[in-house]
Amino acid sequence: MNISLEAGLLVGSLLIFGSLLMSKAGYRLGIPTLFMFLLAGICFGKGGLGVEFDDASVAKNIGTIALCVILFSGGMDTKFKDIRPVLGPGIVLSTAGVLITTLLSGVFIYWISGWQQTEIGLSLMGSFLLAATISSTDSASVFNILRTQHIGLKYQLKPLLELESGSNDPMAYLLTIVFIQCILSGTMPLEDVARSFLMQFIIGSLGGYLLGKMSVRLINRVRLGNIELYPILTLCLIFIIYCITTLLGGNGFLAIYLAGLIVGNNSLFAKKDIGTFLNGLAWLFQVIMFLMLGLLVNPFDMLGVTVTALLVSMFLTLVARPVSVWICLGLFGKRFSYGCRFFVSWVGLRGAAPIIFATYPVIEHIDGAGQIFNIVFFVTLLSLLFQGISIPWMAKRFHLMIPENDSNLQPDK
Repeated sequence: MNISLEAGLLVGSLLIFGSLLMSKAGYRLGIPTLFMFLLAGICFGKGGLGVEFDDASVAKNIGTIALCVILFSGGMDTKFKDIRPVLGPGIVLSTAGVLITTLLSGVFIYWISGWQQTEIGLSLMGSFLLAATISSTDSASVFNILRTQHIGLKYQLKPLLELESGSNDPMAYLLTIVFIQCILSGTMPLEDVARSFLMQFIIGSLGGYLLGKMSVRLINRVRLGNIELYPILTLCLIFIIYCITTLLGGNGFLAIYLAGLIVGNNSLFAKKDIGTFLNGLAWLFQVIMFLMLGLLVNPFDMLGVTVTALLVSMFLTLVARPVSVWICLGLFGKRFSYGCRFFVSWVGLRGAAPIIFATYPVIEHIDGAGQIFNIVFFVTLLSLLFQGISIPWMAKRFHLMIPENDSNLQPDK
């Protein structure tokens, strides 16, 4: 069916406008904004008002573009002086933590997949693929809740959580791609997996650092004659960094986040204008991304995986995530109290990134891909709703919250 430009523009604008109104209502009730965007997409979609959108490939591409801007903007807003004391724990959580979560969740999913109540019947590799897609915390969700709810935290927990959520998507992406390749090829030698991991991380890290440095020099040296053009120049550099790194075999998401850190922590011409532009654009992409993903799902299809999604969500929240956090932070001795570990475990929000990763099996026509997507979407909804709402309460419960304007102060334990 052909739709005129005016009709398409009107529908798109009304969708976003309606999402914003719903998010305002949700904010007053203490419901995370991003959950309301997802809910708006579901309400406007096939199971609601009937807006048709079922192209997983388009969703993946738009989601990739959105994640590039969100990760770069989050990197720019993260200060080295804040994350330097928690660099070690953050890196361990974003790599080993994601791997441990995937392994534990994969075994659990395979165990319950044969139950009569679940009826999903995933293979071992399929179970690990599902686990990989939901293994990382979502940067957009964590940044959004910690910043919009003005939550200040003791003991440098805020930079730790933002560093982890901003840097663990690459690990989840790698695991997702590896398990897809294993399923498609039937087997994949361990040495090939290790080589792929090393190449992705080495090239991604080098690409992010070098291209980030190059971006700083370019922005500071070029004379465009109009200050409003510098944010557009930066946006072009974001996509150049992602594409070059990816084409060279590296992890583009890792490169983008590192480049954002480099750019944001150097003296930069028109830095305030660039930051304001990217923050606004990141919000726009978050709205579009969550709304689009809500349109993509059919809520009636999720009814068939309700039991499985509930079991996976409970295991992920109460077992896999806490175990991975306790193992990773336990490597740093008594630096993190039990209360800190419980809280970090709880702030394992899922969001758009897991749903986007769940579109990969759909595009590759993996057996059970539809079930994987619906389970991931259901788990994300539960995570955003219950964990998102309870984060302020959990911070108060463990005596970790402080006024935001004092959040840089680090009281004695």
